[in-house]
Order: sequence, then structure tokens, then C-alpha cells
Amino acid sequence: MGNLFGRKRRSRVTEQDKAVLQLKQQRDKLKQYQKRISLQLERERTVALQLLRDGKKEKAKLLLKKKRYQEQLLDKTDNQISNLERMVQDIEFTQIEMKVIEGLKIGNECLNKMHQVMSIEEVERIMDETQEAVEYQRQIDEMLAGSFTEEDEDAILAELDAITQEQIDLPEVPSEPLPEKIPETSPIRVKPKPELVAAS
Repeated sequence: MGNLFGRKRRSRVTEQDKAVLQLKQQRDKLKQYQKRISLQLERERTVALQLLRDGKKEKAKLLLKKKRYQEQLLDKTDNQISNLERMVQDIEFTQIEMKVIEGLKIGNECLNKMHQVMSIEEVERIMDETQEAVEYQRQIDEMLAGSFTEEDEDAILAELDAITQEQIDLPEVPSEPLPEKIPETSPIRVKPKPELVAAS
């Protein structure tokens, strides 16, 4: 039937990820071993105590020797777990460093491409052209400012005054004189209705 999904997908799991997983699995197995031995040590201590009560001192001593050996094994297991955890941390931190280096590499390549597009010579050329354009505009401004005579300046000021006057629309002043005093008006009195007077 062939491959249903086209080309095979590339796995995102790296060799480092596999190594970290294996190290963590080994650590977990050692921790389970530790737990099992610890429980066994507790049982053997109880049995040794019972043997001493029963007067079986040699058997109790032999059992305690076995217990002591297993305790030494537990100490070694602690060291191995510590080494495995350190190794996992080192690998994970190295993976982070690799990503940082990869990011720096990509950024550096990008900067190099941008620098190729915009070389120092190109920047200098653009700056020179800009300076020339600014200088040319300044010369034009100076020529225009210097070409006006005093009469031209007067005409420009007169035109400016005329434009200013057009923009200000003042209301017309009345020609008749204003009255001196406004005559007072007497207040209007309302007569009360007769029926209202009678009711009160």
C-alpha cells in the first residue's frame, strides 16, 4: 500500500534527549533499589533482635554483617544517583548552550548579509550625496534671498499687510449716535380676579 503520509517525518528527539532519558531511567531504577534495600534492612534488624532474644547470637551477628554490607551498598547507590543527576544536568545545560550558540550563529550570518548590502563605501557615498544636496539647497536659498531689492521687500510687506487685513473682518460701526439713557419701564401689574378675592 506504500506510505500513506508521504515522506517520513523527521523525529524531533535528539541523541542528547535519548541519553538524558536513559540516565533518568537508570536513576529511577537505583532509587527503587534503594527503597527495596531500606525495607529489607528494617526487616533484618527486627529478625536480628528476635534472634538475640532467642539466644542465637551467632546467627544475629551474621545477619547484622549482611545488613552492614547492604548499608555500604546503599551509600554507593547514593553516589551513583548523584553522578547520574549531575550528568543529566550537564547534558541539559549543554543543550541550552548549543541553542544559544546556534542563535548567535544565525544572528551573525544575518548581520554579515546586511553588511554586504550596505558596505562602508556605500554609506559614505550616500552621506556625500546627502551633503551635496543640502549644500545645493543652501546655495539656492542664498540666491533667492539675495536677489530681492529694497523695493521688492517693500512690495512683499505691503502684500503681507493686505492679506492680513483681508483675514480680519470687523463689524461695521453704526453712524447714528447712541441714546444717552434707556427710559425705565414701569412694571406691569396684574389685577386679581374678583372670585379669587372673595374666596380668600
